[in-house]
Amino acid sequence: MDLAQKKCVACEGGAQPMTPMEAEAMSKHVDGWIVARGAKNISKKFTFRNFVEVMAFANKITPIAESEGHHPDLSLGWGRIEVELTTHAIGGLSENDFILAAKIDKII
Repeated sequence: MDLAQKKCVACEGGAQPMTPMEAEAMSKHVDGWIVARGAKNISKKFTFRNFVEVMAFANKITPIAESEGHHPDLSLGWGRIEVELTTHAIGGLSENDFILAAKIDKII
């Protein structure tokens, strides 16, 4: 399954988030992303040689997130950035989180 070829779809507030079992199964399609306890989010840490490279990577995420209408939480500092994804509208994970994760992995 090539999630990077898919498009995020708007989630309605009444939709159900993935179960931990569903999230773990879906995580096999994105390399290195960690499913949080309770399957509320997924995250991945990326490392770079310096702060400029971190910011360049963050700036590459921006147009992808905007295009998909799905936005990650970013935590960054010198040489590192952590990307966290969740679907706020449903209070947990949806396929959109894994689609965006796959697209972010493609820009490395």
